[in-house]
Amino acid sequence: MAEQTRVHVIRHGEVYNPGGVLYGRLPGFHLSEKGRSQADVVAEALAGRDIAAVIASPLQRAQETAGPIAAKHGLPVDTDPDLIESANFFEGRRVGPGDGAWRDPRFWWRLRDPFTPSWGEPYKEIAARMTSAVDKARARAAGQEVVCVSHQLPVWTLRLHLTGKRLWHDPRRRECGLCSVTTLVYEDDRLVDVEYREPAAP
Repeated sequence: MAEQTRVHVIRHGEVYNPGGVLYGRLPGFHLSEKGRSQADVVAEALAGRDIAAVIASPLQRAQETAGPIAAKHGLPVDTDPDLIESANFFEGRRVGPGDGAWRDPRFWWRLRDPFTPSWGEPYKEIAARMTSAVDKARARAAGQEVVCVSHQLPVWTLRLHLTGKRLWHDPRRRECGLCSVTTLVYEDDRLVDVEYREPAAP
């Protein structure tokens, strides 16, 4: 009989970011009060599950999201750098509608190739390291469940890759809300299902 392992890949909660910058891998960006509440809700949603390990990106917001989940199961928060946010040229800049980073002609060459993309870490590299993180996690939890806390683009890129979809995409179409849970269901080494839920949605 096939051994089933479930990998819960979670996006971190809302971040305190009053400056509205693209924070990327910058240090010091922690969860907002709402983000901490979201983390508590997700921890409660996973209570009672047969979770063998909780693993997070090294960034503060992911570690803080993982904390309540690990505490529910009497586990430490382990860290895997493969779960980190994607690198981005616009890190530290405001990039919302009407803001300078998109409008400044000096930066337009960075936007020349949406398929790689030219402004950040290549999608193929994100997919490779996230797949590696999942493979390591499910090896630890064989026959049980494991939690991996990461970031929106890495989680969505992983899902596209594992389901055989193209990696370049419209960011507005990502199904990866704050503190969402994307569950990868494996039978032995075969991915048999992908589940998605948002326990902390408004």
